[in-house]
Parts: sequence; C-alpha cells; structure tokens
Amino acid sequence: MPFSDVIGHERPKAILQTALRHDRIAHAYLFHGDEGIGKQLLALRFAQAINCESGDGCDACGTCRSCMQIEARTHPDFLAVEPDPELANPQIKIEQIRDLEHQIAYQPLVSRKKVFLINDADRMTIGAANALLKTLEEPPDHSILLLVSGRPSALPATVRSRCQALRFAPPARTQVEAALILKREIPPADARLLAAASQSRLGAALTMDLAATHAALDELCAVASPQTLRSVAAILTAAEAFHKSDRGPEVLDWLAQWTRDLLLVCVGAGQDHLIHEDRLPLLKAAARSAQADRLAGLLDEIDQLQRSAGRNLNLQMALETVLLHLREALLETGSRLEVGGSK
Repeated sequence: MPFSDVIGHERPKAILQTALRHDRIAHAYLFHGDEGIGKQLLALRFAQAINCESGDGCDACGTCRSCMQIEARTHPDFLAVEPDPELANPQIKIEQIRDLEHQIAYQPLVSRKKVFLINDADRMTIGAANALLKTLEEPPDHSILLLVSGRPSALPATVRSRCQALRFAPPARTQVEAALILKREIPPADARLLAAASQSRLGAALTMDLAATHAALDELCAVASPQTLRSVAAILTAAEAFHKSDRGPEVLDWLAQWTRDLLLVCVGAGQDHLIHEDRLPLLKAAARSAQADRLAGLLDEIDQLQRSAGRNLNLQMALETVLLHLREALLETGSRLEVGGSK
C-alpha cells in the first residue's frame, strides 16, 4: 500500500519520499512518537517503497510481489524484529539481534536493499542494544535499519545518535474522525468520541470497544458533574477508585478535555469546536455557574501534572487536587459546597 494509506504525518512522509526520490536513504532511522499513531505502519510502507518492483521510485505500489511479501512478512530481504510476546515483560533479546547481524552481513537475495524493522526498539535488553550498536557504527551499504519506538528516551543515546530521527505527532482529530467513519463504518458522533478518547491515536481508536468507551464517558461525566462535586467524600472516593484501577493518566486526559470544553462553552465558542459536542446539554448546565479564569488555570495545572507523570507523580493525589479545583471553578462558595454532599 502507498504512503497515502497512512493518515496524517505529512512531514515524515515528505522526508522519506524526498530521500527515495534522490536516492539518499539513511542507513538507519528512528521513528518515534506516541503509541498507536502510525509509526510502525509508515515504517512498513517505507520498507515496501524501498524495494517496490513497479512503483515510481518514491512510493510503494502495494500490489507487486515485493510489496505483498513485505506486508505478509515473508520477503527474503525483509526482517521484522519484535519483543518476545511469551515473556511476562516482553523484550527484544540479544539472540534476536545476533540473528539480525547474521542476516545483514549477506547481500540481498532478490532486492536492491535489505530492510530490518525493529518494532518497540526501546524494549531491547542492554545486551541487545549494545550488539545493535556495532552494526549501526559500521552498517553495510546494502542494509537499512528502521527502529520504531514510543519511548525513545529508553534507548541508549549512542543508538539514538546513529539514527536519523523522525518524530511523529498525533494526526488532526478531523483526519482521525474521517478515517474512523470510513474504516469502522460508524456515525460521526461515535467517531468523534473515539478520536477524543484515543487522543487522536488512530491505531488505538480502530480497536477501541465503542460500548465500553461510552460507558466510561458516562462514568466520568457523572464524577465531574456539579452534583457529585458538591461532596468532597465522593471526590476522594472516585480519585482512589481511578488510581486503584490504573486509570489515572486516562482520567487526567479526559479531565483536560472536559475542562477545555467547559471553558469554550463559558466564552461562547461554537459547538463545532467542542470535543464532547454530544454532551452539550451537560456542558451548558455545568458552565452556568463556572468561572472561566479558574477553568483556564485548571487547564494549565493539568498540563503541568501530565508533564510530571514520569517523575514519581502521585496520581491519586493529582486526581483529588484536579477534581477539588474543578469543584471550586464550577460551584459557588457558601452553602452549596457541603463536605458531605447534603443540601
């Protein structure tokens, strides 16, 4: 399939197609960005374009023997290396990299280049990464290495420095929605929900359970409602439950979306700008007594918390704090803010 099969990522695609057009392909690339946004798919399309038998030189046809064999992982000059799924903590072991080194030493059998795709490259053991480094330092002219990673910082700096890095950002939400409507054959409202819930990660959105996503949204909307926020006890209980179920990051993401939508409703923005347009009545009801300046401050606060997520952040306390501050932004002071939730 051609590069157009990949939704978004115009800059990485343009860089790769320019390299193909001028025959200036680097010996190693690092495709990095969030999980489920199309990194591995574009790496596969690039591998197909490199050895396509009937394309235009800067794209894959998707139908020739080479393209189809690479798609099926049966091409003699293409090897995909992935973490061992049988392990409790899937890793790429040194034996897998040694097998790659053995194969990379030989000339291509039927194509002009040998292409090696290492998916979840950050899961290489230290021994595997060190073994790969030797190949990256002196790569054969006939070989190309494509490393794909959602956590590039987990790779040794020596490995990263020997690859041309291509950063992937989530596609525009409208692009993801259009792709979901087409590929999953769902109504626009459901496509918008999945695009929002997946943070525009198309790969994740394509596999999400729609009914479960609706149920989760109902639960979150109930927790963030003024009725629930009147009770500090309910806030603390919800934060603890979300934390114990390992949903802390997901709930923080959603609270950022909900607070953003509330702020937009407060300032009179059109409903087309809302992520949760289908929940407009709830948003309007909550926004009647909302304080826009506090909502804007809460958005900044959530952003700071998300940036600190990898530095021993206490997610339960973070959720408690955000919900308490949302309460302050939505409810007036005085008798309406009762700790037990009673009127």
